[in-house]
Amino acid sequence: MITEKLQKMLDNYNEGLKLYRERKFEEALGYFKKALEIDPEDGPSKLYVDRCEMLMKNPPPADWDGVFTMTTK
Repeated sequence: MITEKLQKMLDNYNEGLKLYRERKFEEALGYFKKALEIDPEDGPSKLYVDRCEMLMKNPPPADWDGVFTMTTK
């Protein structure tokens, strides 16, 4: 059973992911942060916060397909 709290977190995460894929990184970041307010230990939201912040500073090329390539190990 999914609790109301978990559902809210998932709703924020999913909206953030949709916006991320649309290259709306600043808007997506807000949703991922809202998800983390509900569950500060949510790993995927933490990951996407970092990615959004990086992609806002270094936008991907126009033909970006959403794939994230790690540059460090």
